[in-house]
Amino acid sequence: MTHLIEVNSQEDILPNYRQTPIGLLLEYQNLNRRFTHYQSPKLLIGMCMDNRKNLWIPDNFAFVIRSGGANLFYHEFQVSYAIGVGGVQHIALIGHTHCEMVQLDNRKEKFIQGMIKNAGWKEDTAQMHFENLSPFFEIGNAVDFLVAEAKRLRRRYPKVTIAPLFFDTESSKLSQIVVE
Repeated sequence: MTHLIEVNSQEDILPNYRQTPIGLLLEYQNLNRRFTHYQSPKLLIGMCMDNRKNLWIPDNFAFVIRSGGANLFYHEFQVSYAIGVGGVQHIALIGHTHCEMVQLDNRKEKFIQGMIKNAGWKEDTAQMHFENLSPFFEIGNAVDFLVAEAKRLRRRYPKVTIAPLFFDTESSKLSQIVVE
């Protein structure tokens, strides 16, 4: 069973995230922790490209990769770079409420018409583009996807702490995702 744990105090931060860059991220975003100056990034944040999400973090605190649905599968080189060259040992994987990568087929016609109007594409080209690529980006349930993506990344990078987190676009608060 999967559930969300809100962070309204330092005590709400899961023990394995306390005193880590993930805990700091939760404190900055949810608890208005005073910013510290950073010389180098402490973690990698993988988050959705959605424009409604802005994180409250200090400069130089994190590498950030934005991808539809927080899907990092096609960004593994950048993830590896942040770990191998940047030295990060923590990844925050952040999905959010009302993600448009969920039930992508519901936006097929809007996508096609938008590509015709905004990109100058022909209808059959836009339709083929959607049908060929949307299956790679459909995430199903956002929380379930984050859990699965975190599990995949943990297998790939066993020495890195990976935290699936969930952003509420109305409150701008992060919650921790726990699987029991």
